Amino acid sequence: MFIVGIGLTIAFTGTIFTLLYGLLFVVQPTGPDVAPNDVAAWEILKPMTLFITGGLSGMLASNGLKDKPDQP
Repeated sequence: MFIVGIGLTIAFTGTIFTLLYGLLFVVQPTGPDVAPNDVAAWEILKPMTLFITGGLSGMLASNGLKDKPDQP
């Protein structure tokens, strides 16, 4: 479970930093509207972050539900 959590966390942070780099430092055409690449990146980012955040919180919640052995 720990390895899966670490993998999801790395995927989450890598995705966030990659998209933010593309949005902040890659030159987009300017104009009155937002560039289409920016809109597409935010549309991808929203459901991905919700899914990975939900998966991580579900893993943490299920880990707390395990039966702990009684100590004598």
